[in-house]
Formats: sequence, structure tokens, C-alpha cells
Amino acid sequence: MSDSSVYQSYLTKALQHFDCQSGTIHKTDLTGEFLDLVAAVGIPESLMDKVTRIPFGKGIAGVAAQTREPVELCNLQQDLGGVAKAGARATGVSGSLAVPIFSADGAKVIGTLGVGKYTPYDFSDEEKQQLAKHAEEIASAFSRD
Repeated sequence: MSDSSVYQSYLTKALQHFDCQSGTIHKTDLTGEFLDLVAAVGIPESLMDKVTRIPFGKGIAGVAAQTREPVELCNLQQDLGGVAKAGARATGVSGSLAVPIFSADGAKVIGTLGVGKYTPYDFSDEEKQQLAKHAEEIASAFSRD
């Protein structure tokens, strides 16, 4: 199985677990400053160029990578905090959550995992921990690259 199909299967598993309709997996590039898309579901073609490469600190995935913490938006369509990029609303997603993917030793952020629902939604602390567990599985796949 190719890397992209492996990542796509991890993403599909996470989306099913959380009953989400869209999601992404990004991998940190060699500079450690950008996230590169390795798997996506439910992202409109018109937005693919905007999510293919994300700087740390920008958008939901970039903020999760920079802060090393989960980033949640209950309603991406009404994000007033400025975390979401302007084009993110075009996904149709409302409730979204992104978590960092850490290296085995926890020292580096090696990517992000994000999921989203088409309805406003508050993810519980337990759900954030569960998504972090999915991220740990992806980290082991990253380490095999």
C-alpha cells in the first residue's frame, strides 16, 4: 500500500469514529515551518490549493502545530476569533478539531490530524484525547517513511 493510501485509511478510520464528513492529515516538511497535505476527505477541489501547504501558526491545522495543543472551533462558519482562514468557510464545515501529531519522543510536531462536521459541534475533552490517539497511530506510520 502506498503512503497516501495508508494515510487515507487512517483518516477514514478517524472520520468514522467521530462521525465526521471532512478531514485532513498534514505532515511537517523538512524545514519544520510548513505542513504538507498527505490525505484529505471532503475538501472541495476549489480549496485544495489552500490546504496543500499550510504555514505553522496559520489556520486550524497550523495553530495546532504551533501551539502543540488541540484547536477546536464549534462553528467554523461563524469563527470570530480569526483562527480559521477566510477560505475555510467554503468547506461547509462547522464543528472542527485539529490535533498535533508528535514524534515518538514527543519533542517535535511532525504533522496534524483534523476532522470536521457539517453541523456546529463542541468536541469533549475525551474526544480530543481520542483524536490524539488516532494521531499517535499516524505518527507511527510517519516514522516508517
